[in-house]
Amino acid sequence: MAASVSHPKPWHGIIHLLIFVWYMFTLCYNCSQLISSRHPGTQSYGGRWKYLTFINLVLQTVFFGVCFVTDVTQLFPLRVVSSFLTKLRNVLFTVLAFPLGSFVFLSFWSIYLYDRELVYPKRLDDIIPVWLNHALHTVILPLVLVQLCLQPHQYPSRKKGILGLALFIALYLAWVLWIHHVSGIWVYPILAHLSSVGFVVFLAASAISLAPLYLLGEMLSHLRWGGDLNKPVLAPGKKASSSIMLMQYS
Repeated sequence: MAASVSHPKPWHGIIHLLIFVWYMFTLCYNCSQLISSRHPGTQSYGGRWKYLTFINLVLQTVFFGVCFVTDVTQLFPLRVVSSFLTKLRNVLFTVLAFPLGSFVFLSFWSIYLYDRELVYPKRLDDIIPVWLNHALHTVILPLVLVQLCLQPHQYPSRKKGILGLALFIALYLAWVLWIHHVSGIWVYPILAHLSSVGFVVFLAASAISLAPLYLLGEMLSHLRWGGDLNKPVLAPGKKASSSIMLMQYS
C-alpha cells in the first residue's frame, strides 16, 4: 500500500515558515561582520564554503524555504507548480537534508566529545556564541526529525538515492583536497593529525557512513507513514493503472 495521503494543512506552512525564519536568522548572523572579522576560517581560501557545516546550513535553509513555498502553492489550484515543488522537496529531504543533517550532528559531536581540538578548537568559543554552535551542530537534527514526522516524502529507488548522495560527498571531498592542494591548509584540524593510511580510512569511513543514514531516514519514514515510500501516491478514487499519479504529500 502506498504511503497515506493527507490534505494540505495551513499549520504545516506556519511550522515551515518559523523554521525557515530561524535558519535565515542563523545564516545571516553566521555571515555577519561580527563573526566574519574574527573567524580565521572565513579569511582563508574557500571561506565558509569549505565547511560542510555551512553548506548544510545553506541546504537546510533552502529546503525549508521550498517546504513553505510548496505549502502555499498547495492552497491554490497550481497543480503543475505544486507537483514540481513537491518532487523537489522530496529529493532535497531524502537525498540530502536528512542524511547530511544527521551526519553533521553525529560526526561533530562524536569528535568533539573525543577531542574538541580536532574539530572545534577552544579559541572558537570567543568567536562563535554557544547558541550559534548549537544552531549549527545540534538543532539541525531535531528539525529534520520534525519534518520527517510532519509530512511523508516519496523516496527514489535506493540505488538512485544513495548514488545521488555519493556524488555530493565525492564532490565535497574533492573540494577539500583541492583546498589543501591550493592553500596547504586542511579544512578540519583532525586531517592534519592523520597518517596517509589513516587519512584514506577516515575519509572512506566518513563517506560510507552516510549510506546507513540514508537508509535510516527511509526506515523512520516507513515507520512513521507506513506503506511503500518509493512509490508515488495515487489520487483518491484512481485505480493503480491510472496514468495520473500525484505526489502531493503534505
